[in-house]
Amino acid sequence: MSGSRPEGVESGSVLGRISVIALLVLHAVLAGPASAEEVTGSTGRNIGPVTKQPIPRFVSLKPSDTPMREGPSKDHRIRWIFKREGLPVEVIAEHEQWRRVRDSESTEGWIYFGRLSNRRTVIVLAGKERPERELYARDSENSGVVARLQPGVIANVESCSLDWCEVTVDSFKGFVKKTSVWGVYPEERVK
Repeated sequence: MSGSRPEGVESGSVLGRISVIALLVLHAVLAGPASAEEVTGSTGRNIGPVTKQPIPRFVSLKPSDTPMREGPSKDHRIRWIFKREGLPVEVIAEHEQWRRVRDSESTEGWIYFGRLSNRRTVIVLAGKERPERELYARDSENSGVVARLQPGVIANVESCSLDWCEVTVDSFKGFVKKTSVWGVYPEERVK
């Protein structure tokens, strides 16, 4: 018998073919990631195969009337049209010039990369006791309240610490608790 075949397995037998398939699968698993998207970067997150940026990551919509499609091409059906410029979305996958995104309501689909911006924004979430959220003068609940933000308001992110984000909304500037907004990760710091 040949040394390359498992002992007791005849050439062409079903068991022989199954053994070869099992060895090929094992080799593929041990060989490592199948695509660049599966490679983990220094942030502990995956790295996108196209942009080489972390996946997942937050971005925002550039223009209003941005279509979200079922797949990564204009041949795919439009699932949804976003009407709000600056809306934060989470990039969860990349394919050529398309990004698979998730919005604050967990709706997923594909958006053409030219309709996305790296500008960081957040959307205000509804509170449990009162729907509006406070915009504070400093990163402390003991500081004065600059404004009360309604759920769904989009704010531009200036920076974020572990618990707070400094944001601007129209002519107002202040701090919101990270737990009050969607568009930034709990452990993320934004400079």
